Amino acid sequence: MSEFASALQTAFAMVVAFDPGLMEIVGLSLQVNFIAVGAAILVGFPLGASITIFRFPGRKVLSIFLNALMGMPPVVVGLIVYLLLSRAGPFGVLGLLFTPTAMIIAQFLLILPIIAALTRQTMEDLWTEYREQLRSLDATLPQTLTTLLWEGRFSLSTTVLAGFGRASGEVGAVMIVGGNIDHLTRVMTTAIALEVSKGDLSLALGLGIILITLSVCVSGAAALMNEFARRRHQAPMGL
Repeated sequence: MSEFASALQTAFAMVVAFDPGLMEIVGLSLQVNFIAVGAAILVGFPLGASITIFRFPGRKVLSIFLNALMGMPPVVVGLIVYLLLSRAGPFGVLGLLFTPTAMIIAQFLLILPIIAALTRQTMEDLWTEYREQLRSLDATLPQTLTTLLWEGRFSLSTTVLAGFGRASGEVGAVMIVGGNIDHLTRVMTTAIALEVSKGDLSLALGLGIILITLSVCVSGAAALMNEFARRRHQAPMGL
């Protein structure tokens, strides 16, 4: 018990003092997560909205497929990316395996189905509400997409936070394609797994404190966004 208390005390001291080794791992984690989430937004928002607006063969199958991919095991995604980027794979010549770029690709593939599927659900409700109005105004496709995305911005913010939360807690896929290399591809989740196996509880607890704090902040922001969106939607009804 005294050993755990000592490790916890050291962990808090490392966090408060912004320990360089700790901050390096946290910085890389946030960099990988932000880039992966940003790329998933650029692809997922238009994809989810397009599935809602357009009627084409296989639309329902695509929606079901996206929903199914939301639960895809991360290690499977990591394995697929590994096979694609390995020397024997089609993209092996790029030399991306065991680099932060490979980790971003894996994170992107994990987050994209979440962003696209949740965007489709949000756009479905908004399209039902605004479809006739937009058609009566003869709105173009870009105008329609812009209007729906703007009206759903608070719900979509929650979608983004959900994707970021998934990325922050991911360990399997990034471990496979990143290799957990010190000063190169070591992020918070993989570092925690390594340090626990080594018995270095101080660094693992320090990273755990930051990871939990980040998770709480993301969850709190998502709850606030949902509450704000609900009140905004109900406000005209109370007038």
